[in-house]
Amino acid sequence: MSPVTQAVLPEPTVDASDDGSDREGTEIGDAEVADWLHAHPEFFDHHADVLAEVRIRHPHGGRAISLVERQVLVLRERNKALESKMAELIHIGQDNDAIGSRLQQLTRELLRTSDAARLPEVVVEGLMSGFAVPQVAIRLWGVDGVAGPFSDAVSAEMRRRTDEITHPYCGPNSHPEAAAWLPEGGEGTASIAMLALRLERTADANPRTFGLLVLGSPDAGRFQAGMGTAFLERIAEIASASLSRLLG
Repeated sequence: MSPVTQAVLPEPTVDASDDGSDREGTEIGDAEVADWLHAHPEFFDHHADVLAEVRIRHPHGGRAISLVERQVLVLRERNKALESKMAELIHIGQDNDAIGSRLQQLTRELLRTSDAARLPEVVVEGLMSGFAVPQVAIRLWGVDGVAGPFSDAVSAEMRRRTDEITHPYCGPNSHPEAAAWLPEGGEGTASIAMLALRLERTADANPRTFGLLVLGSPDAGRFQAGMGTAFLERIAEIASASLSRLLG
């Protein structure tokens, strides 16, 4: 029987007239034993020998170990869990640093581009080479001096939907018009991200949407609904700021 599975309270003290008919042990359960020990930590101060004498089953084997040995195992396992979590956080930090460096590189390339007409091409090439996005497309409206396909016609419905995008859309390839701008008409595209290109709100004007940046991938898990979009938002801001030079 496990030491904490079941215990029997000592029989109550009775006087000489008690016939003993009601002196039966009262069973208590695991939770009550645990609650009592939590409420009376001094128990092990008064009975230190219990820590060494009580034997429990090893969690990874059949042999018996003491409570002290079990506590050491628990602390060791917690330490391993913390080390694993720390390694995960370090890995995430390194990934974020790498993405930050690529954003800086893209910004630098855009600032170096003196010919504004080449900016859409620079954005596409920077995302494909720097961020390993296999499929990238841009459509702009209300701009000057931009050649196709960046200036190709966009339907009024697609423009309306772009106006409604407040955060990057990520999910399955369910927007046929936008997907059609991608290589092979989006036939091999399983997931997409759509980023509205717009000027920020100013003191005397509302935000002006003037384009849409579409990222695609044959991997359905590349752009998932519910994924973090912080870096996609930074990409949209950088692309919007640079491409706004083309506005008439």
